Amino acid sequence: MARKKRETAPKAANPSNAYIEGAGLTVEERITETLRKNFMPYAMSAIVSRALPEIDGFKPSHRKLLYTMYKMGLLSGARTKSANVVGQTMRLNPHGDAAIYETMVRLARGNESLLHPYVDSKGNFGKVYSRDMAYAAPRYTEVRLEPIANELFADIDKETVDFVPNYDNTMQEPTLFPATFPSVLVNANVGIAVSMASNVCPFNLAEVCETTIALIRDPAHDLLSTLKGPDFPTGAFMLYDEEEMRRVYDTGRGSIKLRAKWNYDKSANCIEVTQIPYSTTVEAIMEKIVELVKQKKITEISYLRDETDINGLKLAIDLKRGTDPDRLMQKLFRMTPLQDSVSCNFNILIAGMPRVMGVREILNEWIAFRTECIRRRVYFDLHKKQDKLHLLEGLEKILLDIDKAIKIVRETEEESEVVSNLMIGFGIDEIQAEYVAEIKLRHLNREYILKRTQEIEQLRKEIAEMEDILKDVKKIRKIMIEELKKVAQKYGQPRKTLFYDTTDEPEAAAEDETPDYPVHLFLSAEGYFKKITPQSLRMSSEQKLKEGDVVTQQKNANNRTELLFFSDRAQVYKTRAAAFDDTKASVLGDFVPVKLGFDEGERVKYMVATEDYSGFVLFCFANGKIAKVPLSAYATKTNRKKLANAYSAKSPIVDILFIEEDCDVLLRSTNNRAVVFNTAMLLPKTTRDSIGVQVMTLKSKSSALESAAVLTESQTEQLKKYIVKNIPAAGGIARDLEITGQMTL
Repeated sequence: MARKKRETAPKAANPSNAYIEGAGLTVEERITETLRKNFMPYAMSAIVSRALPEIDGFKPSHRKLLYTMYKMGLLSGARTKSANVVGQTMRLNPHGDAAIYETMVRLARGNESLLHPYVDSKGNFGKVYSRDMAYAAPRYTEVRLEPIANELFADIDKETVDFVPNYDNTMQEPTLFPATFPSVLVNANVGIAVSMASNVCPFNLAEVCETTIALIRDPAHDLLSTLKGPDFPTGAFMLYDEEEMRRVYDTGRGSIKLRAKWNYDKSANCIEVTQIPYSTTVEAIMEKIVELVKQKKITEISYLRDETDINGLKLAIDLKRGTDPDRLMQKLFRMTPLQDSVSCNFNILIAGMPRVMGVREILNEWIAFRTECIRRRVYFDLHKKQDKLHLLEGLEKILLDIDKAIKIVRETEEESEVVSNLMIGFGIDEIQAEYVAEIKLRHLNREYILKRTQEIEQLRKEIAEMEDILKDVKKIRKIMIEELKKVAQKYGQPRKTLFYDTTDEPEAAAEDETPDYPVHLFLSAEGYFKKITPQSLRMSSEQKLKEGDVVTQQKNANNRTELLFFSDRAQVYKTRAAAFDDTKASVLGDFVPVKLGFDEGERVKYMVATEDYSGFVLFCFANGKIAKVPLSAYATKTNRKKLANAYSAKSPIVDILFIEEDCDVLLRSTNNRAVVFNTAMLLPKTTRDSIGVQVMTLKSKSSALESAAVLTESQTEQLKKYIVKNIPAAGGIARDLEITGQMTL
């Protein structure tokens, strides 16, 4: 239980300094309780009342703005200043005017962020595909509602949705819009709440309506047959992946790849990008291309400029002479946002609860919602007609004997008794009598009587039809289908985002953009590495080294050669020669442990340079054992920079040797014995950290393997007396034998 402490001040003697109850109160409580009381209400408010869309496709901020415009009469007539709308919206939305105006900008046609904008705008509203194109202030722009907004407010005054008081209880606002089409899927909606988010991508209106109709008729309908895929306002191409689309349709989560639309102007040798993915901007694309050009990863571009104007987006890329535009675009698609992904997370509030749903489930929820809207509308109209019928039935009784009615009115002394006398005289209720008493004298003619009588029959017929509709959900669904057909016919438009089937033209494999040229590689005993071009090496071949340091390895390679640096702690670090800058013999070079991020105190033991991971690595241990491991064991599909357990750590490592094929190797121990054996005697080990097999037998516990070296044919001939045919072997005495390690791999 939380402990509480109370400190109270004595009551003030001065009445002007009155005692305040609870002043100085100190309360100790658990942090979990504080979070529950303070943070959880905020989190729920952000989720339920701010960030996530509901089944009508709108967040509260959108709904408040559009409803305000509806009440201002902006469905018809001239536009009004945006500032007027923003000010009126603050009666429903108690946030700053800037937040309200930003909401309006996104809903406006000028911003081009929605497939079907709800706000008809005039003035500068920025562009969704531009990060830096700022929208004008609300005092300069003008707005009204688009015609499609009629579908949002249809029958909203017929109690089709619930209304609640606004924040200060001065007016009512709708909790949802009775939209006649699934607007939740037609326009994009992005929201970030607390611990959850929503990202609903847009679909083509005509396709959504067609799919909804098909789903009403057949709940097992294949959605992909009618709803081909998302349709984005910025157009571009969608890389079609049927498996991924079905996953999005089923689960509401997935990723959609978009690719820019471009054309090549041969006369100007220029690529013109006219449509880009919905998830990026022109500025982001240009910045990435400029960065790649500066890094010399792209060398085919001579100039880049943004030619966006009143006609729409255009990004011009001038090419150098001889550049293949198709090949360059494939490269740009791989390396820049010209090809980008849009994440799907269909998280929608249903009855106040967030739910991640697939397209089928969303449409089923919308059908249920719209069914209830139509039922409430029919019920509202039914009551209105029943009330009217009730009045006309009272009028019918009066019209059967008009003279009697006139006589009752004339003979009534007080006006207040006219209604009650009519009720008594004709057997009608008070409501009917009030209606009859208000009839004008000019209506007491034959034509009026006949019209009212015919209207009674029509009302009874309509009431019977409405009662049948309320009893049969199939008739409600039929009404819904007719409404969807009208919306699709009236507001449907061709797709903006077209499909690109990667199976028709498979993407080229990612090319290695690293420049390739011959280099000489040098590694010193202290771990300093140099990459020197042949031209630079010819100018100065004298190597600068730290005092006492020597070059232990030298390799002729190229800039794309892969390098493996084995350390003295049984780890190997992988990189490429291109990761090191070209240098000169007159400098120390790069310190490998720092360059590759070695652990503290870790040193370089050996370097292997390879292009195809062929050959073997020999690990020679102090206990006389040698492990023969294929170099391919260190090849990885991912770009892993560090591999642990590169070799066994059970015995100290003496030497590491790389061999392309089996050869003769000389081993020498500390007790002056030598062995020459052929590596064909060793079987390759499948595991990298194998301790290997015993090759040299050590006679005493104090002796150990001291060195290992690969021999040439001439060296083997000179040392043939140490050759053994079987292993392990103790070897022969070699007191005067001098063997140095190889300098050239």
